[in-house]
Amino acid sequence: MRIGLGQDTHRLAPGGPLLLGGVSIPHDAQAIGHSDADVLLHAVTDAILGAAALGDIGEMFPDDDEANRGRDSQQMLAAAMDRVSQAGYRVVNVDCVVMAQRPKIGPHREAICRSIAEVLDVEPDQVSVKAKTGEGVGPIGREEAIGAQCVVLLEGSGD
Repeated sequence: MRIGLGQDTHRLAPGGPLLLGGVSIPHDAQAIGHSDADVLLHAVTDAILGAAALGDIGEMFPDDDEANRGRDSQQMLAAAMDRVSQAGYRVVNVDCVVMAQRPKIGPHREAICRSIAEVLDVEPDQVSVKAKTGEGVGPIGREEAIGAQCVVLLEGSGD
């Protein structure tokens, strides 16, 4: 068994929608980044790579590489999952926290869990997504940023 932790933060700017866990959420702000800026999928990607000791998302998809500009984060997660599978691991469960003042994540939670589960080739009940606000404090509370953290448990094939 291997545990990995992933974390990411992106600035927010006017416009929308907000891409979160591969789901397009109606919102008046969008995350800004070199790729499609899906903060949740970036945290999941780092968590699975870290658990398998295979580096991180920045090593696989450097932000100074133009090939990664606007890259689909679901494709990035799938590529990372391929590496993890080739290393002999499978996902047992994923537990995520999204830190955002707005929008409310609850109405989108099920779709986000299904989206992540599909990319990881697991059942939706193996993926948990929770949300916390910034309580009006700091960059998240002032709606200047959005963040995500993720913990993943991998199981080795035992070979």
